Amino acid sequence: MKDLLVGDIGGTNARFALWRDNQLYQVKVFATADYTSPEQAIEAYLHGHGIARGGLAAVCLAVAGPVDGDEFRFTNNHWRLSHKAFCQTLQVERLLLINDFSAQALGMTRLQPGEYREVCPGQADPSRPALVIGPGTGLGVGSLLRLGEQHWQALPGEGGHVDLPVGNAREAAIQQQIHAQIGHVSAETVLSGGGLVRLYQAICALDGDTPRHTSPAQITDAALGGEPRALAVVEQFCRFLGRVAGNNVLTLGARGGVYIVGGVIPRFAELFLRSGFAHSFADKGCMSGYFAGVPVWLVTAEFSGLLGAGVALQQTLDH
Repeated sequence: MKDLLVGDIGGTNARFALWRDNQLYQVKVFATADYTSPEQAIEAYLHGHGIARGGLAAVCLAVAGPVDGDEFRFTNNHWRLSHKAFCQTLQVERLLLINDFSAQALGMTRLQPGEYREVCPGQADPSRPALVIGPGTGLGVGSLLRLGEQHWQALPGEGGHVDLPVGNAREAAIQQQIHAQIGHVSAETVLSGGGLVRLYQAICALDGDTPRHTSPAQITDAALGGEPRALAVVEQFCRFLGRVAGNNVLTLGARGGVYIVGGVIPRFAELFLRSGFAHSFADKGCMSGYFAGVPVWLVTAEFSGLLGAGVALQQTLDH
């Protein structure tokens, strides 16, 4: 019997696993910079597990960017993928490409106790959409609809590229500072790993300080160590995320709850839980009351995107 392979490919890392009996097996993480193509990385994975070309019945890859047509160009790394060439090279019978945040959204259906923390209390309405949002290499936004018992649909989108919302004079000044440097300021411009550095630089410029840190890790480490400037930057990052998440809840009617995912927030989870995220999330003037009872969770599961790719593949094969 041939194997099923699932992958979750972001800007920095590609995660692969075998999918058997609705579970992940043999998860392995590859740095995208070390390989010229997804085919090369997958061949390395298959070789490590003694699986020859032609040994896969189907593959589902969650990829960062809009999925349309035969050729896919990855948004945040150098890889490209041709659906036809991929199947020929790896001798795969079936390839399913889905947006990475569609996979993240589907992965939320498989969360286990201990893999998420409460940010805002509430009761999810299962008849309404849920929002999945997360800063990582970029800012991903997706939504999840329950269609029936154990059947879900994830709606892909590019919500990370909406305009950055501002809620007060300080935030407007930050937005203007960044706009003067790069032009259009999207949410992802600030709410991503690189965006954290850009936000830090903008705040330093506004306050007349000389930047001391040059990477997201340095900024978060400094914040965790109590450095006031870094703490202020992380706080503002959390507030901007609250505004973007709140906008999406209003747009989607996402009373099914909000899942915060991605690689950035878990690095300073305790600071996030104490931040002004919740205030900014519901800071919508006459519509602020809409957010009462909308639950928000911080997801700490390590491979939710891979799980979601497995759910998508299983739903496709079952139907």
